[in-house]
Amino acid sequence: MKVSIITVVYNSVDTIEKTIQSVLAQTHKNIEYLIIDAKSTDGTLEIIKQYEPQIQVIVSEPDSGFYEGLNKGIKLATGDIIGCLNADDRFANNDIIEKIVAEFKQNSHLESIIGDIAFADEYNKISRYYSGSKFNTNLFQWGVMPPHPSFYCKKIVFNQLGLYNEYFKIAGDFELMLRYLWKNKVSFKYVPLLMVYMRKGGKSTSSIFTNFFIINPEVINACKLNGLNTNLLKISMKYFLKINQFFAKK
Repeated sequence: MKVSIITVVYNSVDTIEKTIQSVLAQTHKNIEYLIIDAKSTDGTLEIIKQYEPQIQVIVSEPDSGFYEGLNKGIKLATGDIIGCLNADDRFANNDIIEKIVAEFKQNSHLESIIGDIAFADEYNKISRYYSGSKFNTNLFQWGVMPPHPSFYCKKIVFNQLGLYNEYFKIAGDFELMLRYLWKNKVSFKYVPLLMVYMRKGGKSTSSIFTNFFIINPEVINACKLNGLNTNLLKISMKYFLKINQFFAKK
């Protein structure tokens, strides 16, 4: 079973090498690695090219943002399963993809899986643990979604239901999972597996201002677009629901 892993990157010279190395170290051998670079100017591309013989697809051209980059990767991907690993992140262990593939092999009808991620520093010291264990699709109306870097989905689902909506700047992952898991009832299974160490400071975690004034309106729009009733008060409650992530297992 082939797994396509997509890394979208722009000017991540300090972290991209560890991301690449964590993919290349995976024990599952049938991996197609795609790096979609938005024409980095800080030396990122030079690091990527050092690993070019081991990377199946490298694209470096300007784009409109993260979700256009992901869509480029999905269109080029030839794997049975697709997942993404952000340019600031790394797999938590070398057998993550092997364990993901085992879950799909155990159930041929399973369309997607979710797991756990952790926000950690370069020494793997965890500051926040984000688990998909309590997720159910009713939580979308509260602005809660599974951890996106743990989401692995069959390519046939992307072909049938469409790609990331590039209208969204930050909440495109929320909209896609809402459209797949809630609106179209795509099957998913939670796997109790820490999949990814994620660095703090990305687009969706950068500031309170970004979270409240940019993400929340996008989340509300995503819900309306897919026929799910919600409001700003409900969406704002997600911050209380996230508090336990800072006290979860580390």
